[in-house]
Amino acid sequence: FAQGEFELYYQPQVDLRTGRICGAEALLRWRHPQRGVIPASDFIDLLSRNPLGADVGAWVLQRACMDAAQWPDADTSVSINLFPVQLGEHLVAHVEQALAAANLPAERLELEITETTALTQNSAGAGALATLRARGVNLAFDDFGTGYASLSMLQRFRIDRVKIDRSFVDGLLRNGEDAAIVRWILMLARALGLRVVAEGVEEEAQAAWLHDHGCEEAQGYLYAR
Repeated sequence: FAQGEFELYYQPQVDLRTGRICGAEALLRWRHPQRGVIPASDFIDLLSRNPLGADVGAWVLQRACMDAAQWPDADTSVSINLFPVQLGEHLVAHVEQALAAANLPAERLELEITETTALTQNSAGAGALATLRARGVNLAFDDFGTGYASLSMLQRFRIDRVKIDRSFVDGLLRNGEDAAIVRWILMLARALGLRVVAEGVEEEAQAAWLHDHGCEEAQGYLYAR
């Protein structure tokens, strides 16, 4: 980390009705001096369990806010995945410092946590997320439907958006069970007033199906790697 080998890339999130880029997710990559760019899947789990994850997470938060503040469209939001170790009493201060340093409105920042991470949080973590949401920061459940969380998590954690996992999107045109799960997530989100973004969209037919069934936003290789 001290060698400056981590980089951020941004995958756009597209409004399925208009085709407009409405946000972008910050993706962490490791540029190894010998191996080149290493995808997050090769190191993110190890980093999540390492105390270094707190430092890397703080850097991602600061850098992403700085980058988003320079984007030409002032309405484009930036989404950041939080490491479990970041979810504590210091999270509110870290987020507010990053927003202030970048002069980025809180409404343009979205923090993502997985359902499994939410299950492990103590009152300090849940309280920090609630405080940030009350101050305008958006919250999202990443990989929705793949963890072990019960629906009660949607009551305990007041969130703004759910992200449909790419594993369901990949099979929704071929597999009736995947299609049924996606329809259920969309209906649930609609009933609770939550926005939805589908991950891993690679085909026009997938985007059309999602749009027709009420999904507002999508991201994936169809739009940008």
